[in-house]
Amino acid sequence: MVNSNANALGILFPNSYDSLVPELVGERLMASIPFAGRYRMVDFMLSSMVNCGIDNVSLIVRKNYHSLMDHLGSGREWDLTRKNGGLNIVPPFAEKTVKVYNGRVEALSSILDFLKDQKQQYVVMADTNIAVNFDFNAMISEHIESGADVSIAYTKQEIPVSARESTNVGKGLYYTLRVEDGNVKEIFINPKDEGVQNFSMNIYVVGREFLIEQIHAAFVRGFSYFERDIVAPQLDKLKVHGFLYSGYMARISDMKSYFDENMKLLDDENLDALFNPSPIYTKIRDDNPTRYIQGAKVKNVMAADGCVIEGEVENSVLFRGVKIAKGAKVKNCVLMQDTVVEEGASVEYLITDKDVKVTAGKEVKGTGTFPVYVAKYQVV
Repeated sequence: MVNSNANALGILFPNSYDSLVPELVGERLMASIPFAGRYRMVDFMLSSMVNCGIDNVSLIVRKNYHSLMDHLGSGREWDLTRKNGGLNIVPPFAEKTVKVYNGRVEALSSILDFLKDQKQQYVVMADTNIAVNFDFNAMISEHIESGADVSIAYTKQEIPVSARESTNVGKGLYYTLRVEDGNVKEIFINPKDEGVQNFSMNIYVVGREFLIEQIHAAFVRGFSYFERDIVAPQLDKLKVHGFLYSGYMARISDMKSYFDENMKLLDDENLDALFNPSPIYTKIRDDNPTRYIQGAKVKNVMAADGCVIEGEVENSVLFRGVKIAKGAKVKNCVLMQDTVVEEGASVEYLITDKDVKVTAGKEVKGTGTFPVYVAKYQVV
């Protein structure tokens, strides 16, 4: 794992797109939303960076970051406990210049002094609303070869319906690109187009000194957003390269997509695509292996460690420590850490947050298009 690529440093924005899933971010941020059984959303980008030798990673947080700090700790699981570089969480008001930011320009302007002190030539920036096993080295190499000022990663996919139909710009900007011969010629902000688009992943590679210069100039003018206010207006002056990513990815754009992307991982092909070729690291919770008690019926289930299953479970994702009692039926559900489904209860199309209890004999059913969500610590 230690293959230090001293030429790039990473910056993650853990609060970006919090507003897309308000139910899940009451006490946490997008980066610490549980995903795929025992992981959090931040694990995927962070592990991808570490696997590519990027060992100097900063996370500029805005609010609700206690759960993220608890999850990341000192960064040991990602091999980021080191004297130089390593993991750096930047909370608001950490210094006189660090404020609660809106866009990336404000966030980056608050750590300009830090960026000036670093030695790496390139900066890699990403959000945490995408679960992906990303090869940053391939993107950095292409960035260098193309001689670009900025490189943007994009995929060919349809814009999520929830984004197209949203009238609330405050829910987070998204971008599509017009790419010709590998160069980005136009950036469209919150387009409503149907069909497959060049959909930006909000992953950028940029020269560190170039970034410092651009952020300084933009901040003085009161700009907020890197893509909208810096890159888009200067497409005729800057060389902006498009890096096409064609591998597997899970993008969280609303509660329905959160449910669907978890369920997709019940297909082995998708699971292998997300967790290969490089490993994804996460915080370790020393727990027993999942126990299937005599009489349990289980079909197509992803169960993390510490689960105890006595009832029937089908097509579901169970996080750590979930308990399904005798006679309980669970179908098409995403049950987060330490959820308890008591005897004789029946649940279908349900998303439960941590420490939820479904009491004996209760029946809770949603639909495939509208799964029911139960908040943290609730008893139903």
